[in-house]
Amino acid sequence: MKKKILIVDDEVNIGLLLSKFLTRNGFDVANTITGSSAMDILSKDTFDLVLCDYRLDDTDGREILIKIKENYPTTGVIIITGYSDIKLAVEFIKLGAYDYITKPLYPDEILNTINKALKTQRALNEKVGSSNKNNSQSEPEYANHTDYIDAQSEVSATLLKQIQLIAPTSYSIILTGKSGTGKEYVAKTIHLNSLRKDKPFIAMDCGSLIRELAGSEFFGHEKGSFTGALYTNIGHFEQANGGTLFLDEIGNLSYEIQATLLRTVQERKVKRIGSTKEIDLDVRIIVATNENLVENIAKGTFREDLYHRFNEFSIHIPSLKKRGKDILVFANKFLAIANEELSKDIKGFSEGVKNCFLNYSWPGNVRELKNVVRRVALLSNGNEIQVDVLPLELANYAKDFDGDKILDQVKAKFSDKPKDLKNAAQEAEYDAILRVLKEVNFNKTKAAQILNIDRKTLYNKIKAIQIQGLE
Repeated sequence: MKKKILIVDDEVNIGLLLSKFLTRNGFDVANTITGSSAMDILSKDTFDLVLCDYRLDDTDGREILIKIKENYPTTGVIIITGYSDIKLAVEFIKLGAYDYITKPLYPDEILNTINKALKTQRALNEKVGSSNKNNSQSEPEYANHTDYIDAQSEVSATLLKQIQLIAPTSYSIILTGKSGTGKEYVAKTIHLNSLRKDKPFIAMDCGSLIRELAGSEFFGHEKGSFTGALYTNIGHFEQANGGTLFLDEIGNLSYEIQATLLRTVQERKVKRIGSTKEIDLDVRIIVATNENLVENIAKGTFREDLYHRFNEFSIHIPSLKKRGKDILVFANKFLAIANEELSKDIKGFSEGVKNCFLNYSWPGNVRELKNVVRRVALLSNGNEIQVDVLPLELANYAKDFDGDKILDQVKAKFSDKPKDLKNAAQEAEYDAILRVLKEVNFNKTKAAQILNIDRKTLYNKIKAIQIQGLE
């Protein structure tokens, strides 16, 4: 049976051209020029897909999209717009559109996007139908893949929503975040919850690439194509064909390799070194970095055109310290894994250990937490992990400091003093010291390093201020 498509565009000529093109490609097509007539047509007939222009005489594509998703959830929607605006695109995707196409329209791009949209919508409809048939809500696909993601804080909820939003699309993605926050884990989760989940997920560490071999690693080579090429090598792009290619530490690539990479990303074709045959690619690209690529562009170390090719969507993965009590959620998840690995049955963590976990700065982020939990689980013999098995850098955090309360005490000490230059300077100094201490969770060694003073000087200043609980 032919797939039915409704075109909504107030530019009559564009609508007719689209209609003829899609009809020639085997679709059953209807046309209209207003939003109101589109909703009237949809109320009388069922369509698999709607192509809707963003600017209409009586409404806009956003309102039509909302109405379609509310009333006809099994119908896919693609928005056509003259504005290449990623914020607008993200809004469309959030509201339920499969994708958006910018003018001028290119036949191959339109046809490719339509076919992918129909495939995605069919998969979603089958999933919904299966769920209704079983009369119960199945466990989310994310359930087994979210140790680094799914928790209780608002930042974790936002991260998970972004992943759920972007996973079904074909967008290229930039993942940013400090080392150890789980960027590869997020990339794998996106892949596992996309239509590519049954295809390869290939991860590549750009930071470990040798410049002379980078071309072979990316694109592959034929046997005998250069000295030492003793066998044919299939590059990472070709290995990932049909699936997802994850490029970690993308900022470490040389400028020359970036230029070669740009051509492959643009044309979606790859040619092995020493071969004349071009191989078509259908690869989703996810890149990750702990650097600021915008700053690198300004410095001239990263290509701006390549950045924009990758940056169809970006997700920032927050550091562990910014995820609050999620730390304990993750710790419990990793303890369950450690129990299974070590054939133990440790029930949990003492209150002292929990305080250490919550107060520590976690410079290694989630990766560090996972390693710490595995270590202390190995060292523990009882039913509960105690402070005495923690690494020294964590054990120092057994006391729960209230940074805001201490800052208030400092201000109170200076409130009744004369407002002369000496007292003002001293108050400013202690304010700076306390703010740095709070930032590093009252780790005095780290605070002294940041303040560029020796540890003894810092201890003497802390002692002189006489704040209870700070010594």
